Amino acid sequence: MSVIELRNVSFVREGRRILDDVSFSVDAGEHWALLGPNGAGKSTILGFCGALAHPTTGTVHVLDGQLGRTELQALRRSIGHVNPRHPLRSPLSVLEVVLTGLTGTIETPMRWAPTTAQIAQAEVLLATIGLAGLGSARWPTLSQGERGRTLIARALISEPRLLLLDEPSTGLDVAAREQLLETIDTLEASHPDIASILVTHHLEELPSTTTHAMLVSHGRLTAVGDVHDVVTTENVSAAFEHPIDVTFHDGRWGARATRAR
Repeated sequence: MSVIELRNVSFVREGRRILDDVSFSVDAGEHWALLGPNGAGKSTILGFCGALAHPTTGTVHVLDGQLGRTELQALRRSIGHVNPRHPLRSPLSVLEVVLTGLTGTIETPMRWAPTTAQIAQAEVLLATIGLAGLGSARWPTLSQGERGRTLIARALISEPRLLLLDEPSTGLDVAAREQLLETIDTLEASHPDIASILVTHHLEELPSTTTHAMLVSHGRLTAVGDVHDVVTTENVSAAFEHPIDVTFHDGRWGARATRAR
């Protein structure tokens, strides 16, 4: 069953064509990587998947609705969004941050209080992602890695059918990145029906549970499909317009510039 389907989607902003004839579909339980150089159009595609924008031409189906014919706020309630640039200013606790995923807000709404069951659900999620015992820790005191995992729990608490991860490893050191990827990999067992799309331009940031991938360059998809068919030396080199040697070992990808011989 398709969770997302884009058909011949183009997008023009201020006379500039950002996307051109983009088509792909994502089914329940699939985990996609959206790859490409900076400025290729990845964020625009993710915006359509998150029901945040409408295409100039073409159609976008997200969950059970078509953009332009469905109330967007209703769609967004079934979409979990992980953005490492989460604009929280208040010193909320980790538990409070996770609970804002139920209200779809950055801050805790006035005159809103979670139920006992919702608090228990948040605590279970924190334990699942390896943050048991940190529920009372304050957001400003967290490491970037702890923030990233907290945001995953926040996205999951509303039991979404779709999870969008927008460069979730941004700002992480190697250890924190690996902990975050391990957390993402656990979703295959803990949330087997959820579909996900992870945006990055670093192959080493792909979780081992990635099933599919798409490469975008200059607003067009250059390769789409099974991750092992898409993430190859030939395809990645073409998308990034530079000779890149792609490797795959023990469930993880790597990339380095091909040395001149």
